[in-house]
Amino acid sequence: MWLPTVFGSDKVVIGVVHLPPLPGSPFGEPWEAILNRAMSDAQALVEGGVDGVLVENYGDAPFTSGRVPPHTVACMTVIAREIRRTFDVPVGINVLRNDPISALAVALAAEAAFIRVNVLVGVVAAPEGLLIGDAFHVLRYRQQLRAKVRICADAWVKHGVTLSARSFRDAVIDTVERGRADAVIISGARTGEPPDLSLVKEAKELVNVPVLVGSGVTPDNLRMFLEVADGVIVGTYFKKGGVTTNPVDVERVKQLIASARSG
Repeated sequence: MWLPTVFGSDKVVIGVVHLPPLPGSPFGEPWEAILNRAMSDAQALVEGGVDGVLVENYGDAPFTSGRVPPHTVACMTVIAREIRRTFDVPVGINVLRNDPISALAVALAAEAAFIRVNVLVGVVAAPEGLLIGDAFHVLRYRQQLRAKVRICADAWVKHGVTLSARSFRDAVIDTVERGRADAVIISGARTGEPPDLSLVKEAKELVNVPVLVGSGVTPDNLRMFLEVADGVIVGTYFKKGGVTTNPVDVERVKQLIASARSG
């Protein structure tokens, strides 16, 4: 397992920096305000004790089902690079809704450690349309860049319905065997909703790569998930009032981290 090498922990807690709407998106905010908010959220996460930070363009909804525009890549690169240079934690990149090629480019320039890919293999029907996995080009682009970036990919991604895998079992196995993912992410149906624990257990039994829980983690269910999974990705709970679009609340971060370390 590679998680301890990258994160320095056997059971990792990754906090999410949900970026405000970037320039060029329908509700784009001033650049300086975006950068300041991202750095403030990252500081709160690190101060609270997370093992890593995942940067994603959450505020850019509605998302494209394909490649994002160049200015999105540029903005995310600057933000991720600033976070990486300022805080001594591994950084990850998720370019929504499903642009792993851009995520790899951002990760290379920002010296990020990993990317999250919503659909690496297969086809998913989502609000954005069809999300089509393209592991062929993703893995070859990583090799072309010689980027030491881990690929963490969702199986049965939230806000979508798979059209290609006949079962959850097939989706998990294909993500690793066909997509060559370095880790599998299991999420609930929507942002802020936890997955069924039985699915997390099944995924752990099926593959020999790390399994992460990707949504809906709170202090109430954290220990339950960490008894099975190798780590968690936490976004909504860390926000003030538990509202995804709010700033990160460092006290909520500390509370969850204390629960993670108490076992």
